[in-house]
Amino acid sequence: MSFREKMPTSPKSPLRRRRSSWTGSWLNHPTTSFKQVVSAVIQSQSPRSRSKSLGSDFDFLEIDRTLSLSDSLLLKILQKLPDSQSTDVSLVCKRWLNLQGRRLRNLKVYDWDFLLSGKLVSRFPKLRNVDLTSACMNPPRNSGILLCHKSISFQVSSDSSNWGFVEENLLHSEMVDRGLRVLGRGSCDLLKLVVINATEMGLLSLAEDCSDLQELELHKCSDNLLRGIAACENLRALRLVASVDGLYTSSVSDIGLTILAQGCKRLVKLELRGCEGSFDGIKAIGQCCEVLDELSICDHRMDDGWIAAISYFPNLKTLRVSSCRKMDSSPGPEKLLGSCPALESLHLQRCCLNDKDGMRALFKVCDGATKVHIQDCWGLDDDSFTLAKAFRRVRFLSLEGCSVLTTSGLELVILHWEELESMRVVSCKNIKDSEISPALSSLFSLLKELTWRPDTRSHLSSSLEGAGIGKRGSKFFKKR
Repeated sequence: MSFREKMPTSPKSPLRRRRSSWTGSWLNHPTTSFKQVVSAVIQSQSPRSRSKSLGSDFDFLEIDRTLSLSDSLLLKILQKLPDSQSTDVSLVCKRWLNLQGRRLRNLKVYDWDFLLSGKLVSRFPKLRNVDLTSACMNPPRNSGILLCHKSISFQVSSDSSNWGFVEENLLHSEMVDRGLRVLGRGSCDLLKLVVINATEMGLLSLAEDCSDLQELELHKCSDNLLRGIAACENLRALRLVASVDGLYTSSVSDIGLTILAQGCKRLVKLELRGCEGSFDGIKAIGQCCEVLDELSICDHRMDDGWIAAISYFPNLKTLRVSSCRKMDSSPGPEKLLGSCPALESLHLQRCCLNDKDGMRALFKVCDGATKVHIQDCWGLDDDSFTLAKAFRRVRFLSLEGCSVLTTSGLELVILHWEELESMRVVSCKNIKDSEISPALSSLFSLLKELTWRPDTRSHLSSSLEGAGIGKRGSKFFKKR
């Protein structure tokens, strides 16, 4: 008799039948969807399912099979789901809610008490990107007015009669520092932080606990706050916002810029918005931050002569100047202006370019740029654009929203650039197709890439030709 024939057949025998594993039940049902799995978990936690006898045969949809999975394995499964299902996953059960919190990396906080209570760091222990600007304000209750400015958004009361309501509703600096200490103790993996109205002590405490912090954005920044920035040894990107018209005011002078230069020598990206200073402060940054790759100057309040300090940046590749009402009224003698050796790209956005002395100095310092972007700048006439001949090796030019520049002014400059390969001209209404000369047309045929939409109105009318659109208005408004 074989061993198979001698096997016991008693119902109580453990060798009678081996119960199939939950993995086999799941994999043997290819039609089982994720929603059915979620419903199975919910049903298994209901009182009805708990009252069933453990000795009875369970159906796949009547028991929570995920209890046999470890947290690490279940996290790997949840990571495969799209972001659109993250909210549904967190509603399944408390365990999945906690696991979903461990998955979250980026968070914008709106409730400061949620941070102070410690629930933020316990609920989301793996945060890497935290934005506290909205939580640093005391919004008025029952207000339906939302004010947005750049990365800041907050509610405004309809009773606000002055533009100082932002500073009036900001949390006190001591309260902000207290929140930073709580955040630092629980978020050791923090890589990026955005905060407003912090102080030196709060920044020092955060840097001690979050040694891996790489990106920092400080609103309402001051010279005293920058004293604590030296503790952020691994900082790579820094954005300083000192003053914003209509919202809040602060001051970052040459003192703060020098402290920044000596404390953050590993910076790769720096943005100065609403900051004061002069030639000395910018020069100190260029000499100390030798690996700085990108510099952004926005809405500056600097003294005359600051442009000459750009030549002290040995490895600067990208320079961005935006939202500036003036450039540099007195840059100094042109023969004393140096050149930024490694600069590749120059961006001018929403700036006033009426100051020809400042434009001449800027183009002279950036004469080695290969890419020039000018967007929505007013005051760029033919005389100002003629100063762009100072560029020695431009390969790409982008002009957008330059409504004063004409075709002849454009032609006079780009025919001077021998290495030009690509060009983009959009929404420049005084540049006309009918004014293109044979020399300019010949240059266009040699370019590798050309985007030519200078007059948006003519481009729109040509694209709608024959469609009948635009002709009904004349008939509708025709006088009877």
